[in-house]
Amino acid sequence: MSTPQPADAAQQRQPVFALQRCYLKDLSLEQPNSPQILLEQAQPTVDVQMNVESQSLAEGVVEVCVTATITARIDQRTLFLVEGKQAGIFELRNVPQEHADLLLGIACPQTVYPYLRANLADMITRAGFPPVHLAEINFQAMYESQQAQQAQQAGGEAAGATLN
Repeated sequence: MSTPQPADAAQQRQPVFALQRCYLKDLSLEQPNSPQILLEQAQPTVDVQMNVESQSLAEGVVEVCVTATITARIDQRTLFLVEGKQAGIFELRNVPQEHADLLLGIACPQTVYPYLRANLADMITRAGFPPVHLAEINFQAMYESQQAQQAQQAGGEAAGATLN
């Protein structure tokens, strides 16, 4: 058995960030008021909700999921509701925690989001509707907003704890 050379040890400590796999984790479509609502000529309103979550799978391996829910309504009746969850498995090793948080909150969602956009547009088109093309998302702004909300909630909880 040979001992590791200094170059090998340094190479083992190099930061690693890599996409291992990108996959469609969940996709659903509902048309609760079809076929009657399909005969209406009114322009629907479209609501889009987004969410990003991550979970550790093993040491240095993380799954990041981007979920989008698109609801189209005419008046108060649902035309369609589509929800998709696109996921990626990322290898993340030898990365300082503050950088890992940024990668998980910004870079990973940016990597899988284009696949989610395409899958949802395809699903909506196959359901017989004009495609809904999701806008580009600034995941950095989304991440910073979530961090600010968490800090504000933590500050409020701390203030509430000291008042009791």
